[in-house]
Amino acid sequence: MKLESRIYVSGHTGLVGSAIVRALRRRGFGNLILRTHRELDLTVRATVERFFRSSRPEYVFHAAAKVGGISANSSRPADFIFQNLAIQTNVIDLAVRHGVKKLLFFSSSCAYPMLARVPIKEESLLAGPVEPTNEPYAVAKIAGLKMCQAYNRQYGTDYLTVIPANLYGPDDHFVDGGHVVAGLLRRFHEARVQGAPSITILGSGKPKRDFLYIDDLAQAGVLLMCREERLPFDLLNIGSGKETSIRQLAGLIGRTVGYKGRIVFDTSRPDGMPRRFLDNRRIAALGWRPKVGLAEGLRLTYVWYRRVRSSQQ
Repeated sequence: MKLESRIYVSGHTGLVGSAIVRALRRRGFGNLILRTHRELDLTVRATVERFFRSSRPEYVFHAAAKVGGISANSSRPADFIFQNLAIQTNVIDLAVRHGVKKLLFFSSSCAYPMLARVPIKEESLLAGPVEPTNEPYAVAKIAGLKMCQAYNRQYGTDYLTVIPANLYGPDDHFVDGGHVVAGLLRRFHEARVQGAPSITILGSGKPKRDFLYIDDLAQAGVLLMCREERLPFDLLNIGSGKETSIRQLAGLIGRTVGYKGRIVFDTSRPDGMPRRFLDNRRIAALGWRPKVGLAEGLRLTYVWYRRVRSSQQ
C-alpha cells in the first residue's frame, strides 16, 4: 500500500475497524474510505455493488461483523449466521469483481475446534467440531476465510485471513452479551460505584483465553497489508503469546477498577471452549510482537471507558 492508496475499512466504528483506522492514520495513510452502517448496509448486495463501483477501493480491511458473547450467540443464532454470511459474501465477492488488489479478512478464534490441541495452529482448522454455544458465528467465519482461499485459487487474488485472539480495548461495546473483557469491566465498574458486596460471573472461571489488546492487532494487520511480496500462506493467527484464565482476568479487572467485593462464579452456567490459545509463529516470523500487556491494556481500556462514559452523562 502507498500513502495515497484508496483504502476501505469496513466496520470502522467498531473495535477492530477503529483500531485499524488509528494505525493507518498514525502511519500517514490519508485516503481512507469509511462508511457507517447507516450509510452502507453491507448485507444488501445492490448497495455494496454501488459502493464499490463509485468508491473504487484498492485495498480492503474487512472488519465489519455482527459480534457478541456466549449469551448473545446462544439467544440469536440465526442473526449471527445470516448477517455475517451476507456481509462477508458481499464484500469479498465484490472486492474481487471490482479489482481490489489486496484484502484482509478478520475471522475469529472460535472457528477452531473446541478441543483443538493448544497452542492452536492454523492447520487445526476443521480438524473437529467447534464449540456449540457459538457454532453459527464460527461457521460463518470459517466460510469467510474459506471464501478468501477459494478466490485466491481461482482468481489469483492475494486475500489474507487473520484469526485474532480474544480482543479488548477502546471502542468496544461495553454491554451484556458482548466481548468478555468489555462486559466484565463495565459490570465491575458498576458494582464498585454501587457498593455491591459481590459480583457473579457466569461459568466456573477455569477456561483459559489469549487476550490481545486491539491496537496490537491493528499493527499486525497494517504490517501484513503493507508487504509487497506474496506470503506462502493466506491464514495467520495473531495472539498475545500468553494464556489467562477467566478467574485470573476477573481478579485483574477487579484490581484495575478498584472493586473490593467478593467475586462469585456460577458453575451452573456453560464455560464455552476450555482453552483458546493461539500459536503465533507465522506472524512472529514476519517481525511482529505484541507491545501491550494485559494489565496495561486493561488500564488503558478502563481509562477510555470512564472518559466516554462521563461524556455521555
